[in-house]
Amino acid sequence: MEEKRQCPVCGDTIRGRIDKKFCSDFCRNAFNNQQNNYTTNYIRHVNSILRRNRRILDELNPHGKTKTTRSRLAEKGFDFKHFTSIYRTNTGNTYYFCYEQGYLPLEDNFYALVKKRD
Repeated sequence: MEEKRQCPVCGDTIRGRIDKKFCSDFCRNAFNNQQNNYTTNYIRHVNSILRRNRRILDELNPHGKTKTTRSRLAEKGFDFKHFTSIYRTNTGNTYYFCYEQGYLPLEDNFYALVKKRD
């Protein structure tokens, strides 16, 4: 006699192939979405911070090279903990980039804003 299998999401009886795990595509998708929820939300949150940082740098640096203050960046919502890459020059300067938009901390809470060349 065949054993009745139940869907782990909704509890309905599973019909069809013996290796089928869910009763429908809806239940399969719901299960997988639930499994990946934390990771997806975290990645979405970090990506939104990076996009906002890039947008702020782009707004303050329309011509590819300028100077601004830390307070001006912070007032627009810039998050200094999130960036996509670091570039260290031969002279020891460290540039932080959010995609192609970057900044270099200077003295007295000033920042040089730059844009990567292709």
